[in-house]
Amino acid sequence: MGNTRGKRPVGLTIRTITAGAVCAAALAAVTAVPAQAHGPDGGTPHWELKDSGAPGVRFRGLSAVSRDTAWVAGTQGTVLRTTDGGASWRNVSPAGATDLQFRDVEAFDARRAVVLAIGEGEASRVYRTEDGGATWTESFRNTDAKAFYDCLTFFDRRHGLAMSDPVDGKFRILSTADGGRSWKVLPDKGMPAALDGEAGFAASGQCLVSSGPRDVWLATGGGARARVLHSGDRGLTWTASDTPIPGGSAAKGVFALAFRDRAHGLAVGGDYNADQPSPRAGARTADAGGSWQSAATSPPAYRSGVAWLPHSRTAALAVGPTGTDLTTDGGRTWRTVDTGSYDTVDCTVDGGCWASGEKGRVARLEH
Repeated sequence: MGNTRGKRPVGLTIRTITAGAVCAAALAAVTAVPAQAHGPDGGTPHWELKDSGAPGVRFRGLSAVSRDTAWVAGTQGTVLRTTDGGASWRNVSPAGATDLQFRDVEAFDARRAVVLAIGEGEASRVYRTEDGGATWTESFRNTDAKAFYDCLTFFDRRHGLAMSDPVDGKFRILSTADGGRSWKVLPDKGMPAALDGEAGFAASGQCLVSSGPRDVWLATGGGARARVLHSGDRGLTWTASDTPIPGGSAAKGVFALAFRDRAHGLAVGGDYNADQPSPRAGARTADAGGSWQSAATSPPAYRSGVAWLPHSRTAALAVGPTGTDLTTDGGRTWRTVDTGSYDTVDCTVDGGCWASGEKGRVARLEH
């Protein structure tokens, strides 16, 4: 269907913990004030747009490395990178990729990153760079006409997975053990059968996410029920759980996941058709995705991206075309704090949070 994220292990310092704690505390204060437009408002946290210089590109792929460094990937085969907090962006797109749609990027630092192009057959590809995007190597090209890859995730700098919509009735999983230099299809013996019409949504790079060294979750939609699949052995065996987020059509389901540890996760989604309501667009789990509870107050509309705030056990952001929502109680309730359009969001251990989306929009959270 194709319309999504493991975190790098980073050594924490007193300075980064302090920065992250300040960011989380400041965001919690948003619940006490009205929803804000873009721009400063007496110190209230807000998205500050950064000029990407690419107004014709939709950036559904985002990987935040720090408050200074971030990568975005999108339509027209575009990949951009900033190392100065968004003040300037370098176009580091792979040569000859203008016909591709990049929907996910996973960056290890300012120099090393892996990007996924989506589509049927050979349109699904993986590229890798080790020199900040100056050169890229194509490390995977799909040759199965029935496969359509949606998302990437990495457990660490070497081990990662990519997922495809079902092939012969089961989701297909690619695996790498060398940082994305090479890939192999995993056996599907341990994968549950897909529901009729079930697939992933390549909307934000967050339909496949990991936490820790072995746990990974896969979000689905399009079938009669919206589900989350979990693997505790890097994709070899999976279990499936229903979520309270509605399914029932090709446009409905779980679009994005975020786990702050192995047990506690958030799911967001809905119906991506702009003229359709999205009731119960948020859900949460406290048992690694074995069971899901609907939010008491869900995001008010379809949301395609979600991220936990750094160093917080209860605060997270969800984004979509109609706005940004904040939870400060672990996903039980959500409140809209911004009405700008974004497709995906990502936060870092040093307190940096980034969002990106249509019309070249990229923003960093400021306070």
